[in-house]
Amino acid sequence: MLRVLKILVIAQVLAACAAMLAACGQKGPLVLPQTPESVGRATLPQTLNPWRQPGTPTPSAVPASPAAASASDPAR
Repeated sequence: MLRVLKILVIAQVLAACAAMLAACGQKGPLVLPQTPESVGRATLPQTLNPWRQPGTPTPSAVPASPAAASASDPAR
């Protein structure tokens, strides 16, 4: 019984690998389009988060001032 199970697992792994390799259909280099029709298209970050304005820093990127850190830390 274990031998049949091992054969089935190996067959499934090989089929999954073949499917992944067959799904790779990109031909040629990856380039950003430079045509006039592509000027107004959204970029990837705009697509993932459409409400964030470009150029605004994320909250984790804004450094905290030392005074604000000591005021919010009651242990000091």
